[in-house]
Amino acid sequence: MRSKLATQMYTIRDFVTTQKDLAESLKKIADIGYPAVQLSAVGAMNGEKPEVSPKLARQMLDDNGLKCIATHRSWDALVNSTESEIDFHHVLGCDFVAIGGIFGERHAQGAEGYKSFVAEAKPVIAKLAADGLRFGYHNHSHEFERYGAERKTFFDILVTEGAPDLMIEMDVYWVEHAGFNPIRIIEQLHGRLPVIHIKDKEVAEGGPVMAPIGEGNLDWPNLIPALNAAGTQWYAVEQDVCRRDPFDCLKSSFDFLSGFKL
Repeated sequence: MRSKLATQMYTIRDFVTTQKDLAESLKKIADIGYPAVQLSAVGAMNGEKPEVSPKLARQMLDDNGLKCIATHRSWDALVNSTESEIDFHHVLGCDFVAIGGIFGERHAQGAEGYKSFVAEAKPVIAKLAADGLRFGYHNHSHEFERYGAERKTFFDILVTEGAPDLMIEMDVYWVEHAGFNPIRIIEQLHGRLPVIHIKDKEVAEGGPVMAPIGEGNLDWPNLIPALNAAGTQWYAVEQDVCRRDPFDCLKSSFDFLSGFKL
């Protein structure tokens, strides 16, 4: 049985800016043992005239025995070029697309900004679903800001008003960073966590830093069973900041997580 582990390519964003670099990086990922990737922040695929087309990217993935299990795409493209985005994912053989979060002006609008996003997302989600794609929202910590007399969070809006079709691409690290117990949040989201992001939190030189999984302090012996019970299909390893070679960090995470037989 193949593992459910994937590399979130944002981790190695500095190593995928050209076709050659992308090919070498995909081989390194496959050699570590990962069966899948999330295509995000791949410079070789971005811009008006990308060096790597979706068709070429699919070939490169196939050549390395890798599957694309998720992407991050711009919300503007998903709203205004929905059909092109659907075609993009069909070529890649990918059935899950997420956005990286709400930032800037919309976040500054507070609860109304999040509510307007959920309302705007519903027809987009329906169009994607009609062609076999699921849509998710990737959290950071700012979604857990509280508002109003009831002290709800912006994340609560995504969970309640976006249910049941708005998937949550939960980043466990950022949930914990916001001061919440990730397991309590996971318990609210059974069936809505097909792809999640994981990294560890280590204390180094007196402060918290991102770390390969198993080298920090997150409660993996309890987190992994909770995610499995919630129906998580893919665990995307993402380390935004690596204090040593990112590929070595990816290997360390893979080796640790393999002990859970994912």
